[in-house]
Amino acid sequence: MSKTHPINCLIVDDEAIAREIIETHLSNIENIHILASCSNAIEAFNYISNHTIDLVFLDINMPEISGISFAKSINTDIKVIFTTAYRDYAVEGFELKAVDYLLKPISFERLQKAIHNYFEIYGKMEEKTAPTVEESNFMFVRSERKMIKIDYDDIIFIESYSDYLKIHLDDKIIVTRETISAIEAKLPKLQFLRIHRSYIISINSIQSFTNEHITISNQSLPISRSYKKDVLAHLEKF
Repeated sequence: MSKTHPINCLIVDDEAIAREIIETHLSNIENIHILASCSNAIEAFNYISNHTIDLVFLDINMPEISGISFAKSINTDIKVIFTTAYRDYAVEGFELKAVDYLLKPISFERLQKAIHNYFEIYGKMEEKTAPTVEESNFMFVRSERKMIKIDYDDIIFIESYSDYLKIHLDDKIIVTRETISAIEAKLPKLQFLRIHRSYIISINSIQSFTNEHITISNQSLPISRSYKKDVLAHLEKF
């Protein structure tokens, strides 16, 4: 798969479990930045109007506004991968120049292939045209109706609560509405480490660790089974 800048993605599906499955699959694929997950087309319209989106994972059979109608109405620069339980819309989906058409239940392997197709077509184009930029040492998050600047060096760890995050800093906690996978994509990989579905830690803030837990800021955080191999391999390098 081609290495490019992270692809900003939006998930649109009226079924919560379907959104969760796609988000879980995408969290295991490099260069994917999940900006948001919307339960209907109207919510997605509002989000797209205020954010830059590269790729939408779009259900077709939704109330009020269908995925087909939604795809016809958005900017053609935004690419679409349809996700649906129905085969009947496949022809119309591809007539809209969709990247792919995935039938539910969607396996990780099938979704990974769709992402590969996207990068093969559009990733190489971006490699030719994307300017080189210096990495910043901060990010902005929305909290209390404003955008707050957070220096990476001030972050101790990040904790997930469904669609919300608690960003633990030296002197305070900032709460923001964002998924942990989306925030993970923004963070420098040499400075931060995902240890659990619900936790990202600052490597510099680690006080001690075992095979099961990491102590950070005098708190013991669990290392989940699915992350253990990569976490321990990473920490043993130091």
